[in-house]
Amino acid sequence: MNKKRLLSLCTLAAAGGTAAAGTAYAHHAHPAAAQTPVPSASSFSARVDNRWFPLRPGTRYVYTGVKNAEPSRDVVTVTHQTTTIDGVPCVAVHDRLYLRGRLEERTTDWYSQDSKGNVWYFGENTAELDKHGHVTNTSGTWKAGVDGAEPGIYMPAQPRVGQSGLQEYYKGQAEDHFKVVSLFGTVAGPRSRDGLLTEEWSPLEPGVLDHKMYVRGIGTVLEQTEKGANERNELVSVTRST
Repeated sequence: MNKKRLLSLCTLAAAGGTAAAGTAYAHHAHPAAAQTPVPSASSFSARVDNRWFPLRPGTRYVYTGVKNAEPSRDVVTVTHQTTTIDGVPCVAVHDRLYLRGRLEERTTDWYSQDSKGNVWYFGENTAELDKHGHVTNTSGTWKAGVDGAEPGIYMPAQPRVGQSGLQEYYKGQAEDHFKVVSLFGTVAGPRSRDGLLTEEWSPLEPGVLDHKMYVRGIGTVLEQTEKGANERNELVSVTRST
């Protein structure tokens, strides 16, 4: 998919979601969402083909934006690696964040999909790096089944407006929540409902609210901090290999 089309998707998604997003924070008190019971390990697969968050091995997403007042470039690669976590097969996704061209943070995320099509988040191994490439912080690292950490639904199979949930739980380290704000049309027209807007927050960062835009068949196309530090990530390219 070329850059021009991706930028068009991002722009139209942002335009379609702005009106709905404008009042979302004001009318939502962000109560702690109840943890969804985790299905049996046998119902999971490392093959993630959820239409809103597909993770096809060999796919590489490149995002550009701003973080900490610096230009950022985020490279996300779906690997062919499968890791078993708490008995569940998970696909490993590498995330490399560059600020002003220097690798600032490296993360491996693990996802799995249940038999109903829900994508679950089973953990992450993250590290912040100094200018010499040395690890300075691993805060936020967690793995389901270790020290009380539990997985959560990252993307529902059939998102509906108003739906909310806990995406991850590791007490005091990882407690992200999401809520579906709207479903809307993008390049395919206003009736297609091929765009999805969510908001995310964590009780660990009560002053921060993020919005994420997804496009059916692609995944995340835009991330924007609406309350808190000015951070933005916009998809500029998608490449796929076998």
